[in-house]
Amino acid sequence: MPNNARAIAMLKTLVGFDTVSRKSNLALIEHVRGVLASNGIESRLVYNESKTKANLLASVGPNVPGGVVLSGHTDVVPVEDQDWHSDPFVVTEKDGKLYGRGTADMKAFVAIALAALPDMTKANLKRPIHFAFSYDEEVGCIGVPSLIKLLNAELPKPSAVVVGEPTDMKVVTAHKGVTGVRTVVTGHEAHSSLPHRGVSAVMVAAELIEYLRAMSAEAAISGPRNPLFEPEHTTITINRIEGGTAPNIMAGHCAFQWDVRALPEDDPTIYIKRFTDHCRDVVLPRLLAVSPTCKIETVPRAATPALKPEKNSEAEQLCRMLTGDNVTRHVSFAAEAGQFQLSGLATVICGPGSITQAHQPNEFIELSQIKLGVKFVDDLIRHLSR
Repeated sequence: MPNNARAIAMLKTLVGFDTVSRKSNLALIEHVRGVLASNGIESRLVYNESKTKANLLASVGPNVPGGVVLSGHTDVVPVEDQDWHSDPFVVTEKDGKLYGRGTADMKAFVAIALAALPDMTKANLKRPIHFAFSYDEEVGCIGVPSLIKLLNAELPKPSAVVVGEPTDMKVVTAHKGVTGVRTVVTGHEAHSSLPHRGVSAVMVAAELIEYLRAMSAEAAISGPRNPLFEPEHTTITINRIEGGTAPNIMAGHCAFQWDVRALPEDDPTIYIKRFTDHCRDVVLPRLLAVSPTCKIETVPRAATPALKPEKNSEAEQLCRMLTGDNVTRHVSFAAEAGQFQLSGLATVICGPGSITQAHQPNEFIELSQIKLGVKFVDDLIRHLSR
């Protein structure tokens, strides 16, 4: 079977596993493990605490330094409340595109890598190719740290990590970091006709959200800027809010989730500290004057470090050589690349598909991108066989 056809067949299989982050990915991981075993490749798993999910690490070729890591996450985002025109977990081909959840983000890269296994095992690799497949990337990149720890502890140091997020097979050398934060306001319930006797947690939350909006606007005007990003500044967004009991009760509880997406040259903790200081010094004393039980609690939930540009790193040189792409590109989405880099590994992002399709209803990848991805891995095999 030609490589393109093998990759498409593998993609159809992988999309068929419903690996939305709230669910287990073990069925997919066990299938991948079986594919590796059928090609004579052993794999190691790193489970989460409840043993419901696992990372996978495997190597093809000699046990020597200088290998290349092909990294991808196995989870996908939900499909509920999206207007899908086909079954999201069955790949549908139409007009040169493959539709299905995860086709672009990012099961195509995993499929292309696995489809090339027969060629990898037959090649006379002088340096190894490592597979690093993670869980729970979509909910804060929380699965990959244990995988990176295993990789660094047990493998000869690789020369490059390629994180196959969708970049249209262009080389991306930097991404923003993201820190997710949850703020919970505890107010004091009272009848809404007697607002002076209560503290509405919803109204306090609205006030705090406006403070965050103003802080984000300030960052856009006077904070660090980098024109290679879009937008070219650090951003703060409020993405979820819940609270209140009834229309005629001063709300006793309100929680909202927000994130800071910081440039590599910016520090997200500065914004979080400024916010918590404002809550403690300006807002909370006013609430406590009404009731001593009032609280404002802010807790960072997940932090993904930015990928910082490393000019002429081994990963960048390798991917530019393989793709012929010499344009400097940065992206505003966060990925696991920053975590690999933070552990001391040269890392870039380069994968098939478009990020504009990520998380969308009727997500698709163009067949032409599959072809480019297959060529990239084929050329990598030849390069490492020299």
